[in-house]
Amino acid sequence: MKFTVAIDGPAAAGKGTISRALADHFGFAHLDTGLLYRAVGVKGGDPVAAAQTLGAADLARDDLRGLAASEAASRVAAIPEVRAALVAFQRDFARRPGGAVLDGRDIGTVICPGAEVKLFVTASPEIRARRRWLEEGGTAAPETFEQVLEQVRARDARDMGRADAPLRPAEDAAQLDTTDLSIDDAVARAVALVQARLPG
Repeated sequence: MKFTVAIDGPAAAGKGTISRALADHFGFAHLDTGLLYRAVGVKGGDPVAAAQTLGAADLARDDLRGLAASEAASRVAAIPEVRAALVAFQRDFARRPGGAVLDGRDIGTVICPGAEVKLFVTASPEIRARRRWLEEGGTAAPETFEQVLEQVRARDARDMGRADAPLRPAEDAAQLDTTDLSIDDAVARAVALVQARLPG
């Protein structure tokens, strides 16, 4: 069975948590597409060759969440040949047998417009900033809540305003606002949406 779940949304809306939970629940493969550019960046060497030969081991590295990987990702993401190779990687992953869940910012609109299920996960900027701030340690975090909120709003403006594949819900995406939902409730709603589209 080939079955693709495309999940998009802004930072800290909960799309990663929901994506992993869906993959676990249905036994689908999961791909956090944001890690792809980081993996290419930290792999080193020729970025185009790195993108074209990206494998599971590259995505399993434990240094993909750090600042250096983030900066490397932004450098390689500007290379058209890298983007083309990673689009192909994502589309191949999406149609693998057994089902797949992909989360990112342009999955339902650009990468997998034909996905069987499309979700757009969102939450208010204030809630997303609070989640991010608490992840970083809350009052012990290096930045104030106000600084994190400013970063979240700036990232939203950048992602939604970019010319190439801006962040927006696909026309046929189900919207899931997690502002006032617990993780369990958000996951339950997502599971129900996927369940309703499964064949048989």
